[in-house]
Amino acid sequence: MTNNIDVQPSTFTRTDDDSSADDPAPNSLVTLLVQCEAWISLGDIEKTVNNAYNAVSACVPAVNGREVVVVLADDAELRSLNGRFRGKDKPTNVLSFPQIEDIAPYDSGMDLPLGDIIIAYETVLREADEENKLTLHHFTHMIVHGLLHLAGFDHETSVDAEQMEALEREILASMNIPDPYNSVANGLAEYPDRRCI
Repeated sequence: MTNNIDVQPSTFTRTDDDSSADDPAPNSLVTLLVQCEAWISLGDIEKTVNNAYNAVSACVPAVNGREVVVVLADDAELRSLNGRFRGKDKPTNVLSFPQIEDIAPYDSGMDLPLGDIIIAYETVLREADEENKLTLHHFTHMIVHGLLHLAGFDHETSVDAEQMEALEREILASMNIPDPYNSVANGLAEYPDRRCI
């Protein structure tokens, strides 16, 4: 990707559904860069990232078949990037850097990379704890959220936010992950298998 985000990974792994950290898949659409090794403590993060990518791809044609880089970083990196690109001197949970700023003119058949997603370890853990969510559920939500931003979705207006949140709910429900915006569900409810509309 060409976003010049200055992330120096300590571990580089290319992933797909059948891969492991010791057996990288060279033809994968998802490149996983682990900058903050604390992420490894969450378990099979490669599978989580790929499952989220596949679920979003099934619902959003602009994502399907497009390469994406997911960087698992820490609060210090997200604070730096948030300050540099958004003028906010604080960490955030996820940042997305689309390869193409205005994706609308591009159809799902294009081979251009989608972009980069960077996620902050400490912020994701803190938010999951504060909101009484399972950490992997919240992590998955941040991947879905980031992918939707790369696909051109946003939440700058209430109408856009409602549309994006509804799609997030539908995608996460297809993965048996509860509504992230419903504090009662908090990671413990079960969903029947559903398909995206």
